[in-house]
Amino acid sequence: MRLQSFLLFVALLPAAAVAQTTTASPITTSEIDGDLRFLSSDLLEGRAPATRADKLTTEYIADQLRSAGVEPGVNGSYFQTVPIDVVKADPSSIKVSATGKATMTLKSPDDVVVFAGSAVEQSKAHGELVYVGYGATAPEYKWDDFKGMDVKGKILLVLVNDPPATAAEPQLFGGKAMTYYGRWTYKYEEAERRGAAGVLIVHTTESASYPWHTVVGSWSGEQRMLPRDSSSPPPLGMRGWITDSAATVLLEQAGLDMAKLRKDAESRDFKPVSTGIDIDFSATNSVQHLSSENVVGVVHGTDPKLKSQYVAISAHWDHLGIGVPVDGDSIYNGSVDNASGVASTLAIARAAAKMPRTRRSLIFLFVTAEESGFLGSQYFGEHPTVPAASIVADLNLDVVTVSGRVNDLDVMGDNKSTLGPMLASLVKPQGIRLSPDAHPEAGHFYRSDHFSFAKVGIPAVSIGAGEDYAGKPKDYGAKIDADYNAHRYHQPSDAYSPDFDLSGAVQISSIVLHFARTLANSPVTPTWNADAEFKAAREKSLKPVS
Repeated sequence: MRLQSFLLFVALLPAAAVAQTTTASPITTSEIDGDLRFLSSDLLEGRAPATRADKLTTEYIADQLRSAGVEPGVNGSYFQTVPIDVVKADPSSIKVSATGKATMTLKSPDDVVVFAGSAVEQSKAHGELVYVGYGATAPEYKWDDFKGMDVKGKILLVLVNDPPATAAEPQLFGGKAMTYYGRWTYKYEEAERRGAAGVLIVHTTESASYPWHTVVGSWSGEQRMLPRDSSSPPPLGMRGWITDSAATVLLEQAGLDMAKLRKDAESRDFKPVSTGIDIDFSATNSVQHLSSENVVGVVHGTDPKLKSQYVAISAHWDHLGIGVPVDGDSIYNGSVDNASGVASTLAIARAAAKMPRTRRSLIFLFVTAEESGFLGSQYFGEHPTVPAASIVADLNLDVVTVSGRVNDLDVMGDNKSTLGPMLASLVKPQGIRLSPDAHPEAGHFYRSDHFSFAKVGIPAVSIGAGEDYAGKPKDYGAKIDADYNAHRYHQPSDAYSPDFDLSGAVQISSIVLHFARTLANSPVTPTWNADAEFKAAREKSLKPVS
């Protein structure tokens, strides 16, 4: 956005901002509580896509939109069908063994969590284990962990996260902030592009930003994936994670030091290491070719020139379903992640339908299979119900606070586009600020559905609570975040509690509602920053078709 355009946007804010602080929010705690209770209930069995619970959840969301007067967004329907392959390994059939310079049987899920790379009934992978450091090929950082080695048919051992920045290069791979090169999804994608047979990602709680039990809960059960495009490279035979301790023992047998290898990978001079260890993996899978649903609703705008443009508000409705029991509970209810986001987005949609219509239209997206790798939002990005170029912004809600009101916001992607400064200007009159990401090393921008919209060029952020809670001690927010990540994230214990303080959910929802409406009425639209990796995709989508 040009400076004069941004100043115009800011100039239009004060009246709206003052009105916000003096007018009661149309969103209530009771409506958020009602949706949250139902979406978190055991009746919905953890809201796994392509299950009975899928139908119950999506029909409920559509009924709420219908009763609120939000119109269908998919050719007269609320549902966009998303094809999904569901693959589940028979636990007793999973075999991972090492031969050659090391002899070891890797136990699942104590040592490894492994799963199929595609929807096949028999998963197999065999090859020499090759350590490739962080497995990154990043020309913009003059970084190549492969150094020309042909890894076709190999099993790659790779570190999660990015190579660390140095004093000489404090912004190497984003500095403290994780880049996409650090995400586990990138590790698999790069390995596929190079024809590898499989991948084992070395886990540590620090580097992954979550403990091993989160890996077990997320990837040891059913795996969901979009059907593979015929133009895609051959799939990996095995995807998986290995504990740092198991990797250390395995490499020791081959005369290799895991700690030294990790240190070596921090240098541009790093070269892949052939370990002399052969890995064999096999598993028998059940495969189902099913489908799930994105739920799409629209509140149409009024301006003849702008109503075909959209501001999107998104949230994923799915969670992990029924999985590995923890303390006798096997239902992964996903109350905070992400029934809270769905309940908040429904409240925003109800309010938007009752308020005076905006110039641009508002589109509400409740996407499926986020927990399986953003499958629903990826599918929407590749098959949008309206042209991607017509969506001026996506405001995503993934994990909305249930612990009260805040004085600051955590906005993933606020430094990548003009959405960050726009939102900061909007909330400043309320005494609310945007705080830097408290844990940039966790790569949160790449861990939710707004990333799928960004990949196709749509300026996108995910908006949540910061750590400065109103009326609470300074360290309160950090403590509850750490406690949630350690004890409830992707665990059956992420369940509804009558002790939730939903005043913060009302606050966040109200902010998103007003921001969406402000964007929908503004004469200017958000743009990517010059150095944003998504700017080229936006420019390409905006070019007229010849």
